[in-house]
Amino acid sequence: MSDSDTAAQAGLLRKLRSRLNKGDSWLTRDLGTLFSADKLTPDALEEIETRLLLADAGIDATEWLMTRLQNEVNAGRVRNPQQLRAALKKSLIELLAPIAKPLVMPAFIKPFILFVAGVNGVGKTTTIGKLAARYKSEGKRVLLAAGDTFRAAAVQQLQTWADRSGVPLLSQGEGADSASVIFDAVQSAKSRDFDLVIADTAGRLHTQAHLMDELRKIKRVVQKHDPYAPHEVLLVVDATTGGNALTQAIQFHEAIGLTGLVITKLDGTAKGGILLAIARRLALPVRFIGLGEALDDLQVFDAEAYADALIGE
Repeated sequence: MSDSDTAAQAGLLRKLRSRLNKGDSWLTRDLGTLFSADKLTPDALEEIETRLLLADAGIDATEWLMTRLQNEVNAGRVRNPQQLRAALKKSLIELLAPIAKPLVMPAFIKPFILFVAGVNGVGKTTTIGKLAARYKSEGKRVLLAAGDTFRAAAVQQLQTWADRSGVPLLSQGEGADSASVIFDAVQSAKSRDFDLVIADTAGRLHTQAHLMDELRKIKRVVQKHDPYAPHEVLLVVDATTGGNALTQAIQFHEAIGLTGLVITKLDGTAKGGILLAIARRLALPVRFIGLGEALDDLQVFDAEAYADALIGE
């Protein structure tokens, strides 16, 4: 690892620690006294299990983690809080590493078409703006498509983020056909040599079948440009909603075939265990996590840095 990579990793770890512990941290603060004790208390494992369940890590992920920790204790490899901390960190990384997969955009796919889905209120528009700023800073030509034409303020909000990020926005106004907007954006991107189209889609409830049907329609229309499009379908979920975020991910995945997730509002939530539940239940790649409102608060998900931030030194 180069010096610049090491510095970047250290910076991410500092930000994760400060943001995850800003509010009611779901794991670190609760277990701080446990890990600082001189001896392993009889109820140490039970305490970890309780905190994981309260944080919405889910039954599957919690049982998976606790089985590994119990095996380490039974084998005599965990005898004190320091060894327990190390074993927990190792198990967290083992669980999370398979879903820590950054988004890759092959150079031969141009324009790369990225759909962003999610229900209202999860931070979808904010995420799109941050993605636009990130990829523009990497030298990509980015075009936004205002496919959320059902909510009155959606286009205006996206325009604000487009201006802030310094990228163009293609829109047709409130009430326009979403599929038409996104189709035109892809056509424009192809003719103007853009690298990336980020398409907003209407914030919809995963329980509304007719709205999910429209998402499928948008996919079909865009495939007239490229039969392999969209190349990425990101679902944005709000970590503060806990188990409901997992429900949304499952149902969106069944309906439109997700390729990745963005977990927002992890800063200060007591429900951050949802990442573990998603890792165990879905194994969908988590591309990014949101740690605040600033442009650089959308971070590539790093399993080791996340585990380090959760359990502390």
